[in-house]
Amino acid sequence: MFEDARGAAVIAASDLDRARSFYEGVLGLTAEEVQEDAGAVFYRLGGVPVMVYQTSYAGTAQNTVFAVETDDLAGAMAALREKGVVFKDYDFPGLTTVDGVAELPGERAAWFADSEGNILALNERV
Repeated sequence: MFEDARGAAVIAASDLDRARSFYEGVLGLTAEEVQEDAGAVFYRLGGVPVMVYQTSYAGTAQNTVFAVETDDLAGAMAALREKGVVFKDYDFPGLTTVDGVAELPGERAAWFADSEGNILALNERV
C-alpha cells in the first residue's frame, strides 16, 4: 500500500530557532524547506527527510528518535564533541557504554541529545 509513498522522520522542538541552531550549526545540515506558518523546517539527515517542528511535547520521548550510521564513529563523536555535544552513558542490562560508546553485536553505538532533549544515535557496523 505504501511502497511508493514518501515519508519523513518527525522531530519535535519546543524552540524552533534553538533547534535550527543545533541542526544547522552543530550537525551541519542545510534547511531544504522552511514553513514559517507551520513552525517547521525540513532537512535531509543520512539521506532521510527530517521535519523539525515546534511543539510543547519536545524532548518528552525517552527513546531514540533518529539514528545515523557512520563509517567512523570515533571521528564523528570527536567532531560533535568539539561542537559541545555530550554523549550519554548508560549502564543497564544489555547496554553499557564506556566513554559514550556501546559495543553491541555487529555494531558500536553512541547516543546524544539535541537542543530540545530528543535522543539521537550514531552507529557504526563492525
